[in-house]
Amino acid sequence: MQGARPRPRLAFGTDIVPGDRVLPEEVAVALTFNGTTQAVMMATPDHLADFAYGFALTEGLARPEEIDSVDVVETARGLDVQLWVSAAAEARLTERRRVMAGPVGCGLCGIDSLEQAMRDMAPVAPGGFRLVPAQVQDAIDALPRQQALHDVTRSAHCAAFWDGARMIAAREDVGRHNALDKLAGALVRASTHPTAAGAVVLTSRVSIDLVQKVAAIGAPMIIAVSSPTATAVDLAEKLGITLIAQARPDRFELFTHSDRIQTREPHVR
Repeated sequence: MQGARPRPRLAFGTDIVPGDRVLPEEVAVALTFNGTTQAVMMATPDHLADFAYGFALTEGLARPEEIDSVDVVETARGLDVQLWVSAAAEARLTERRRVMAGPVGCGLCGIDSLEQAMRDMAPVAPGGFRLVPAQVQDAIDALPRQQALHDVTRSAHCAAFWDGARMIAAREDVGRHNALDKLAGALVRASTHPTAAGAVVLTSRVSIDLVQKVAAIGAPMIIAVSSPTATAVDLAEKLGITLIAQARPDRFELFTHSDRIQTREPHVR
C-alpha cells in the first residue's frame, strides 16, 4: 500500500519463522516556501499536498487562500514539497523563520524562541456544536476503520474529524503531528464541512502543540485515546476547546469545557 512496504524478518516464538512485515515508510520531507526551506520533517510520503496546506495553516505560516500552488519534487535524499505563497504570507515567514529538522516524535524541534513555542492564539469561536456521551464513544468505535496503514504496520498514528454521526476525513502518518497536519489540509482543501462543527479524534497523547494546531483548524473539541499533558489541559481551557481523553467505546474522561457534552447528570466531576 502507499506509504508502506514489506521488509524481511524472523519471528521468534515456539518456532523461528521467516517472513515479511509491512512497515511504514519514513522519508525526509522538506517544506519549501517561495524557494526557502521552512521545515524538514520525517513523514509518511502520502497526502503531501494535504500536509503542505495543513502545516502552513496550523503553524500560522499561510492561510489556504494565500497558497498559489504546491508541487512535490523527488530528490536524491527525500521529497521537496514546494509551496508558492502570496507576498503577505512571505512577509510573515520572514518574521518567523523556522528550520525544523527532527524526529517524528518532536513537534517543536528547531523553534528558536520561547515566543514561537508558546505563541498567542485566538480562542476557538463559540458555536453550537454539542455531543452526547454516546456520540463520543461512537467516534472512538469508528476510528479503527480509518486506520488502514496502522492495520498493516502497527506503527502509524491517525487524526480524524467526527461530525457527531460519521468521520468526515482521516489521515495517517508515522508522526502524530504530521497526521494532524494532513487532516487539517484535507479539511481546508475540501471545504465541504465547517471545522467549527466537529471534533478532532486522535490516536495519540495530547501535547500543547497539538492543542495549538486544533485551535488553528478552528475545531471546538479534541477526542483522544491517550492522556493529555497538564499544560495541554490548561491551554485547551484557555482556547475554548473541549478536551476529552482516555476515550474508549465504553468510557472517556472530560477535562475542559464540559458544556459541549450534553448530559442529564446534575454535574460533571
